[in-house]
Amino acid sequence: MRSYNVCLKDTVKTFTKRLFYSLFDCEQEEEHGAYLEKTCLKIFSTLKIEHGENIWKHFKEALPEIRRQLDLDAIAFENNDPASHSLEEIYLAYPGFHAISIYRLSHALYKMNVPILPRMMSEYIHGITGIDIHPGATIGESFYIDHGTGIVIGESSVIGEQVKIYQGVTLGGIQVAKSLASTKRHPTIEDHVCIYANATILGGDIVIGAHSIIGANVWITQSVPENSLVTYQTEIKIKPKKNGLR
Repeated sequence: MRSYNVCLKDTVKTFTKRLFYSLFDCEQEEEHGAYLEKTCLKIFSTLKIEHGENIWKHFKEALPEIRRQLDLDAIAFENNDPASHSLEEIYLAYPGFHAISIYRLSHALYKMNVPILPRMMSEYIHGITGIDIHPGATIGESFYIDHGTGIVIGESSVIGEQVKIYQGVTLGGIQVAKSLASTKRHPTIEDHVCIYANATILGGDIVIGAHSIIGANVWITQSVPENSLVTYQTEIKIKPKKNGLR
């Protein structure tokens, strides 16, 4: 019977946490660095990934750029969320920012063709935040997630800059078939789009044009032009209570 080293999940969990801390905890950078290199090479060895030292070298060189992108993401949170009181609060307490951070780290490994590990990292943060961002998705700068629980962003999604997404949004595929694995199955969201809660956008050829607003609860399977407002209309009736009815 083949062994699948499932205990590696615990190692990746701790590695991912320490990797996140290392981006922002400058006082313990040396301690984090020694642990991260040793653990990453151990993970590569367990997963039978070749040229691990070279991959780690290139990944480490990418970390300053990832930190730059995340600082822009944090500023987008501060600029968009009236409930935020400081940048420090966003770095320490916002699940949406935490999910984006692990996405950007796992995406860097994904682009280096590292198998399995990026997905393990994304599933770790998915379990904590309820936000499911595939490491293969392409997401531009200054990305903002509000609340976040239930968001799903598929592997071939493309998201531009200054995009805002609220809880429950799905960027998914209109069909689920293994034969589509190498095709673009998920939508493209252009710059400055806002997608409100529980909207569902499906299909690899779907483009949501720049500066559009997608309202809550809509179901979209066709492209939307730039500067559009898409809403779902339902009739709500409000009646006065009868005397004595509580």
